[in-house]
Amino acid sequence: MDPVSRVLVVSSDAPWLAEVVAGLQQAAANLDNPFGLCVAGVAGSAEAAQRVLADGELQIVLIDKGLRENGESQPAVALANHINQLRPELSLYILLQDDDEKLLMEELASHAIDGYFYRDEQDVSGWCRILSAEMGEKAATPFYDRLKQYVAMAKDSWHTPGHSGGDSLKGSPWVGDFYDFVGEQMLRADLSVSVPMLDSLLHPTGVIAEAQRLAAKAFGARNTYFATNGTSTSNKVIFQTLLAPGDKLLLDRNCHKSVHHGVILSGARPVYLDSALNRHYGIFGPVAKQVIYDAIAANPDARVLILTSCTYDGLRYDLAPIVAAAHAAGIKVIVDEAWYAHARFHPAFRPTALEAGADYVTQSTHKVLSAFSQASMIHVNDPAFDEHLFRENFNMHTSTSPQYNLIASLDVARKQAVTEGYRLLDRALRLAQELRGKINSTGAFRVLELEDLLPDGMRGEGVQLDPTKITVDIAQSGYSSDELRHVLFERFNIQLEKSTFNTVTLLLTLGTTRSKVSRLFDALLRLAKEQRPPRQYHRLPELPAFSRLACLPRDAFYEAGERLPLLDDDGLPNAALYGRVCCDQIVPYPPGIPVLVPGQVIAAPIVAYLARLLKTQKSIEMHGLAEDGEYCVRVLRAEELAGLPSAGWFN
Repeated sequence: MDPVSRVLVVSSDAPWLAEVVAGLQQAAANLDNPFGLCVAGVAGSAEAAQRVLADGELQIVLIDKGLRENGESQPAVALANHINQLRPELSLYILLQDDDEKLLMEELASHAIDGYFYRDEQDVSGWCRILSAEMGEKAATPFYDRLKQYVAMAKDSWHTPGHSGGDSLKGSPWVGDFYDFVGEQMLRADLSVSVPMLDSLLHPTGVIAEAQRLAAKAFGARNTYFATNGTSTSNKVIFQTLLAPGDKLLLDRNCHKSVHHGVILSGARPVYLDSALNRHYGIFGPVAKQVIYDAIAANPDARVLILTSCTYDGLRYDLAPIVAAAHAAGIKVIVDEAWYAHARFHPAFRPTALEAGADYVTQSTHKVLSAFSQASMIHVNDPAFDEHLFRENFNMHTSTSPQYNLIASLDVARKQAVTEGYRLLDRALRLAQELRGKINSTGAFRVLELEDLLPDGMRGEGVQLDPTKITVDIAQSGYSSDELRHVLFERFNIQLEKSTFNTVTLLLTLGTTRSKVSRLFDALLRLAKEQRPPRQYHRLPELPAFSRLACLPRDAFYEAGERLPLLDDDGLPNAALYGRVCCDQIVPYPPGIPVLVPGQVIAAPIVAYLARLLKTQKSIEMHGLAEDGEYCVRVLRAEELAGLPSAGWFN
């Protein structure tokens, strides 16, 4: 299928507009046109904005600086800024009368403009060549192209990896099926740093550096770095870059476990912010703004604030005022945007964390865009960014043998996002709205809207919902979440994203199709017709408040400690744990919120909470508890705690 790249010309000068559109169309027909340039014209800003939102194949907009509209002193400037706000991935060119107009545009809208043409020259062939080159840069995949080029050279491999381009597997009576399953091209492209023309992820100066530059432009960052071991490692890299042992940071307890691991590795001193809990559905929301503001005021020595936006369930912060408050206090802001990498490419999801002013953003490009699993990006907008220090920490965590197919997938995912991300996300939004209606029509399943998901006290906080994440209340269906997941998988070949005790979550992405929506609706409708009696669920117990830290998490984690059972001989919460200091991160999943972190003093309500979970929530996994025939908690011995130099900081 050949691509189509629509070019829109905006001018209130009707004769000139008709002449330019016809000339560009003729030039596109006469010249080599690999990106399918085709041209249309509109007379004003309102129609131009309508086209921008309606046409997913629009790639470039040419705006006549002489545009005239009632009530607007600089309509071309206003339109350029408006289009940039709606779809920043579009290329914008201004048609000028003279250099004075260029100076004005540079002053008022330089961030939005990609280039200029002089209106009266009307060199339509030259303009068409430049627009084609613009599309060539946007559609370039420098690393992926070089990888394909190298594979096509069919070089003999006398270097790692050991499968030697798949030759060790091909034709094997034992493992030849793996060669057939994975495919020849994938194996030939599994190369190593022994191939200089493919650049080095640890010190990129060639095609990887160029691919990262294009990604930075696409996502609105000063610098972007590709990560091949996920956002989990990306978070740790940033922590070690910004935090020295003993530095204080503010973090949401609802952050991904990699953030809490980053606290251990960096030796930082955390100040935990309690998330709001929707107890009815077992869903954690963002931290209330006032809680964040109070923490900023109470901790003037904090170096970093990290938040998750959006959450697994699609809840996202009103970030701009929070970032502004942190910056006013001299605090750097990191946003874990693992579930929100698509947001830049459709106005329904914006502003992104970078647009709201965040200094560092991590994204799982593989979660909702088209990169391979583990492929992520780190975006940096920190004006005081120390690239050398960052690189040292990045290389500490990055394999010296990165998977080049992952890097190629990041390159390709960026290309797709800027060329057709808007169109595909628009489709996903329409399908999400359609699916909501279909699910609600079953009578047994109900989609939860923002007001349903928000915990008490979080209304009026400016929290919004990513509509491509659909959480379904299953209580009226008669199924438990485990039963429902099982029957959808076994009977209907449907795999869900996640569940709580009374909800399931569906994730719509660029790859969601109407056929998939139809099959899911059919399955749920069939199950609804069974008319099982509604179930009564045990509510998730109230997450106990954070107690206090007795020492740095890193110090507690690296001590040997001792193991004490969670329950005593009578099956009751073990009182011997009260007042002891935990060595590990204890995380019931779901919901995935640490109940205990290393260095935390164990209070009686915490032990009671864990014990109750074990008894009432059978499907919950207990991460961090040692299993020696029974669940045990690793705690510091008294002499270990007394010997820790940082113990006095927290008393």
